Amino acid sequence: MIDISATIRQHLAMVTSLDAQTPLIAQIAERMVQCIHKKGKILWMGNGGSAADCQHLAAELVGRFTRERKALPSIALTTDSSILTAIGNDYGYERIFQRQVAALCRPEDVVVGISTSGNSPNILHALNSAKQLGAWTVGFTGGEGGQLKLVADCCLIIPSPITARIQEGHILVGHILCDWIESAMMKMEKYV
Repeated sequence: MIDISATIRQHLAMVTSLDAQTPLIAQIAERMVQCIHKKGKILWMGNGGSAADCQHLAAELVGRFTRERKALPSIALTTDSSILTAIGNDYGYERIFQRQVAALCRPEDVVVGISTSGNSPNILHALNSAKQLGAWTVGFTGGEGGQLKLVADCCLIIPSPITARIQEGHILVGHILCDWIESAMMKMEKYV
């Protein structure tokens, strides 16, 4: 049996810890707004549960979060099984996102890599490629940040060693970003 109350307390402590990172979250949100305003797109990538988060957050932007507005450009690089398996087979799993970044990323884009450990080789390779292309890179990670904190231009670190709490923090921040972006876009007539 697990201690449900302890799990809830861990979750609340993680959420409370995010308050110290509100300036960083606002910086990421503003860069994403600028990206879309400059006709760029937001690219997301991650593995496992983080891949699911990427798809979720891209869907919130392309579809809608809470407001009716025009679709916003966002792509989860985790969804095309033919691309993922072809690249994995031909180049290795470590290159599944890097090849897609090489094909799709432009300097006006924001590229988000989600890795709970901060050490996923496929995320690190892709973010390095995105930086070489001139895109702004964001890492979502946990614990001490791993290598991701050294590679990404901006890195949100959920200060927890527990994967589930890290993932809960990532989706909360992702929803905050979607809300911020959508609110900002609604102030621009061309997105209503």
